[in-house]
Amino acid sequence: MILSVGEALIDMLPRTSPAGEPCFAPYAGGAVMNTAIALSRLGSQSAFLTGLSSDLMGDVLRDTLAASNVNLDHAVQSYRPTTLAFVKLTNGHASYFFYDENTAGRMMTIADMPTLPDTITAYFTGGIWLAVEPCGTTLEALLTREAATRVTMIDPNVRPTFVRDRAAYTARIDRMIGLS
Repeated sequence: MILSVGEALIDMLPRTSPAGEPCFAPYAGGAVMNTAIALSRLGSQSAFLTGLSSDLMGDVLRDTLAASNVNLDHAVQSYRPTTLAFVKLTNGHASYFFYDENTAGRMMTIADMPTLPDTITAYFTGGIWLAVEPCGTTLEALLTREAATRVTMIDPNVRPTFVRDRAAYTARIDRMIGLS
């Protein structure tokens, strides 16, 4: 089984309401969640470890993952809110505005991380949560713990607006790539 570890969020995409007014529509997403779904749809056994909220948007994420048969046995359940990413389209190019303070995924700590079974043979991580705390430290610690016993891969999926300390972020990515 391949375990993907990282963000799940709701992309709020701009739309026009039936009355012609601007509005936003929610879509399940996040780079790492999308990877877990793609792996499952391609026929791999896929599991996902993230912080999942008990809120309405967390239900949307759970339902989306379940529809693609992604195993959620390792997900961290939380009362904290779901991360939201509002999308602005300008000349066909997307800009993202994240609402991620104190969210279910961002606030994961190493104490939340489960012991992984031997059935997890490969480990994928990356995404926006590598750039913020405490989850950046958590994802690095988990990769450090698991790298010797599993095939590992990292995809940073850098979002410059998330990176507060470039030197620390770059050092983290270098260490994590060294483990992969």
